[in-house]
Amino acid sequence: MTKGPNARLADLFGLAGWSKGELARLVNRQAAAMGHPQLATDTSRVRRWIDTGETPRDPVPKVLAALFTERLGRVVTIEDLGFSRPGQAGKRQPAEGLPLPPGQVAAVLTEFTGMDLMLNRRGLVGAGTALAAGSALSSALYDWINADPAAVSGAANAPGGAAHADQAGHSASDRYEAAPVGAQEIDALERSVEVFRAWDAQRGGGLQRKAVVGQLNEVGGMLSYQHPEHHQRRLWSVAANLAVLAGWMSHDVGMEPTAQKYFVIAAHAAREGGDRPRAGEALSRAARQMVHLGRPDDALDLMELATAGSGDEAQPRNRAMLHTIEAWALASMGRGQAMRRTLGRAEDLFVADRGNEPPPTWMQMFDEADLHGMQALAFRTLAEHDPGAAKTAERHARRALDLRVDGRQRSQIFDYISLASACFISDDPEQADRYARLALLDINENSSHRTWDRLRDMYGLTEPYSGFPKIESLREELRDAFPRSPKPSRDSKEVRDPRQLKNLARGVRGIRTV
Repeated sequence: MTKGPNARLADLFGLAGWSKGELARLVNRQAAAMGHPQLATDTSRVRRWIDTGETPRDPVPKVLAALFTERLGRVVTIEDLGFSRPGQAGKRQPAEGLPLPPGQVAAVLTEFTGMDLMLNRRGLVGAGTALAAGSALSSALYDWINADPAAVSGAANAPGGAAHADQAGHSASDRYEAAPVGAQEIDALERSVEVFRAWDAQRGGGLQRKAVVGQLNEVGGMLSYQHPEHHQRRLWSVAANLAVLAGWMSHDVGMEPTAQKYFVIAAHAAREGGDRPRAGEALSRAARQMVHLGRPDDALDLMELATAGSGDEAQPRNRAMLHTIEAWALASMGRGQAMRRTLGRAEDLFVADRGNEPPPTWMQMFDEADLHGMQALAFRTLAEHDPGAAKTAERHARRALDLRVDGRQRSQIFDYISLASACFISDDPEQADRYARLALLDINENSSHRTWDRLRDMYGLTEPYSGFPKIESLREELRDAFPRSPKPSRDSKEVRDPRQLKNLARGVRGIRTV
């Protein structure tokens, strides 16, 4: 079937720099390596894929995705190439494959993690691309929140529905060794999430990111089977938790577009499992990422979506956490009055949480120490616009440090940096020097690039005190300690335009199995 030129494939083909004949030969070679020696692609066929929009038969789309992923050093999926998946033929696909139909989430999850792992094995940097062009996503968030879950979920799982079409389009080799699992296996998967989460909080995302992505890839394979509903929901919850971790770890080491994609995959997985608060929390991670990248206005748009997506099921502590992120974004814009009101609501909600029901595992990291840590960060950020806020930042940072428990080294480093920065702004270089050096004590044991980003911001505040011998010594130590390897700019052009990211998050509303 032809439908006009395939612009996506043409763009990627141009970036790769192959000739059509070269790509044909590579397809045949890669297909043989993947167990399809009978494939015989030639130059004219490649030309038809690009110039007339002809969709090749399986396994060619997967072969092409693998080739472009390796060539470009970032994850390229079947949708990125402009091709449809089995069961979607003849349907117009939203930009870059979103929103994902209910039956396709596991397939995209498995493909993306598989490509990410391949990049890691070959020593490449998996930059990835955002899942959707926001302008192509037009359905209302209201529809996403209020859709009837039973009707849509039933349609997806009925014979001939999206889920069955997806399974029919995959060979046994695509599912490698995945198989239906029972309660004990899911128990073990849930425990592994807790281990990974604790490791991330202690040492940062760099050391265990590949292990988390590998575990998520395995869960994606398990989700290609139909389990009893209670098992299926738990598996989707594991997938959502692992995807958030994969995204957070990617963000922690500067893989920003890859992180974006994992956050949105996490929101899709949470929606598949009917967990609206988890979907909202996943989107709030993307908002935090945007503030870190210097785009607070877009973070506020994402927080509006995250709050609406969480629905009435979100516990008070969950809503308090969302408010602290919103407050940080407001502080970055210098909107002090709005920031203080928002933090006030966060405090009220946190106190209102009586603990009558245990928080979900993914909220247990947000405790009183984190509340004060986020307040310190918000006031310290506001102090760049209003220096009078620095003293309040100091008070919250000290309280956060008093409350920190063992095993939260990265958060402790952030608190020290917030405190040191606030002291510099308050014209207290003696105390600032002390807390900056405490941050330096542990930072080399942590794989988080974000800690270095914050430390670089603090370094800029030392300039007015460079004539002080103690501060000049600190500045020299900081310069010696900063990583020497090139680091992408926070404003990297590889990160999707924030207006598109806003709409990318809205793309999750297309999932109607809440």
